[in-house]
Amino acid sequence: MFLGALLFSLTNPGAALALDVRHDMGGVVSQRFNQIEQLRAAGTRVRILGTCVSACTLYLGLPNACVSPNARLGFHGPSTRLKGLPLPRQEFERISRQMAAYYPGQIRGWFMSEARLRTESYYTITGSQAIAMGAKPCMER
Repeated sequence: MFLGALLFSLTNPGAALALDVRHDMGGVVSQRFNQIEQLRAAGTRVRILGTCVSACTLYLGLPNACVSPNARLGFHGPSTRLKGLPLPRQEFERISRQMAAYYPGQIRGWFMSEARLRTESYYTITGSQAIAMGAKPCMER
């Protein structure tokens, strides 16, 4: 989906970029960090409208990101791709801090104290809950 928005921007230089997230199950955190920095540099608006879990939740750190009250966000701590094999403690702490830096204040604190400790499932919250914790709400059209 990001590639499509990027290609649109390259072929339509005057167009305002927007990325609507409706079903994003995450991915590799380091790749998402890079993508977020590209979105930030382009000034792309990101609207979280549906399911957004794992690395997708890092979009919350973008200045042009908003969340629909009806969205569903799933949070968990950093882990390896190998089920049941935890990251070394130092790596877990480092990546947790990197991830937390992308979240608004209350979400950041909650992530560091609670959500990151879950690595084999998700803490799921609604967009309304995320907004109550500092995420920017999407304005209705």
